[in-house]
Amino acid sequence: MQQFYIPTLTKEDKEINFDKIESKHLSKVLRKKIGDGIKIVNGVGYRFEATLTSVHDKQCIAVVDQCEKIATDPYHLHLFIAPTKSNDRMEWFVEKATEIGVHAITPIICQRSERKVVKQERLHKIAIAAMKQSLGAYLPEIHPSCDFFTALKHLEGKAFIAHCQDTKKMTLDSQMLAHQSISIFIGPEGDFSAEEIKAAADANVTPITLGTKRLRTETAGIIACHSVSQLYM
Repeated sequence: MQQFYIPTLTKEDKEINFDKIESKHLSKVLRKKIGDGIKIVNGVGYRFEATLTSVHDKQCIAVVDQCEKIATDPYHLHLFIAPTKSNDRMEWFVEKATEIGVHAITPIICQRSERKVVKQERLHKIAIAAMKQSLGAYLPEIHPSCDFFTALKHLEGKAFIAHCQDTKKMTLDSQMLAHQSISIFIGPEGDFSAEEIKAAADANVTPITLGTKRLRTETAGIIACHSVSQLYM
């Protein structure tokens, strides 16, 4: 069953009024009829089962049959990631990370970043579509971009950095399970600069390895996301 997203929906609501875009999708594309069941999430953990009582391309209406609070993940993962040179690759990363399980994404502008402009609203829409497609109940926060050094000043929980310099590094599985709030920094394809790596060390950010191969930015982000989610399964 396809899932819909209405961020204003609360557990107290008994009736759902769909906007014109969703109504047209329900009536013209999905060809839903009165009496059909649908599922809706509000992005903050509530999933609603509802029955359509009115179907029109300008407005569909449904009554709520059931409201369920979905359990949160046992961890909170915040990925700080440098924008990829191609917009498509950044959008692909946001889509897949949302499907796997990420809770916040902040694009970081590094000294070696090839692209420094990020369309936050576009990435937000990608995350919504991915949450709906994967039947998730929690929408990850897509934060405005900031520079690397600013990001270091706003860390919560345990922070890690994946860089390519030849230094001692830990594996995620040896470091992760003792922490519920996790931040991971993924740099541009030119890697973090020596100044950035030193600043991270001074901020007690732990270097980690994501394997023996040199990875594209978006690939490293997905591996980090998947590795964390698997540890908490």
